[in-house]
Amino acid sequence: MSLLDSLGSLLGSQSQQQGGGQAALIATALEFVNNQPGGLNGLIQKFQQGGLGDVVQSWVGNGANQTVSADQIHNVLGSDVVSGLAQKVGLQPDQVGGLLAQVLPHVVNAGTPNGEVPQGGQINAESVLGTLGGLVSLFGGNKQA
Repeated sequence: MSLLDSLGSLLGSQSQQQGGGQAALIATALEFVNNQPGGLNGLIQKFQQGGLGDVVQSWVGNGANQTVSADQIHNVLGSDVVSGLAQKVGLQPDQVGGLLAQVLPHVVNAGTPNGEVPQGGQINAESVLGTLGGLVSLFGGNKQA
């Protein structure tokens, strides 16, 4: 089963009730991180180059996650990337920037449970899947048992 299938089955009717955009964005964020040249290391490098190295390191580390704004996401990733992700999940770029600002810290944090970037920079989907209840709650959903 692929990561996208796993996310879809875990969120199931919840994502359909919420329009599916959030579940698609979570899956897309995971895929995006892992498809970076260098995986998570590549994403970290983009944040460092954008002056937000301390922010992304807080997501990797075991302490509290620093927040990031939609504008900072746009600046670090670039408008073309945000627009491409928006098109992929069927949302507007301004919506995606705000949602990524909420989702990315949790995805990176869940993918680095020991406070270290995994070897090869690939986030383990199972680590992230364990936090989906928390991610869904960010969007006001109630996870169905």
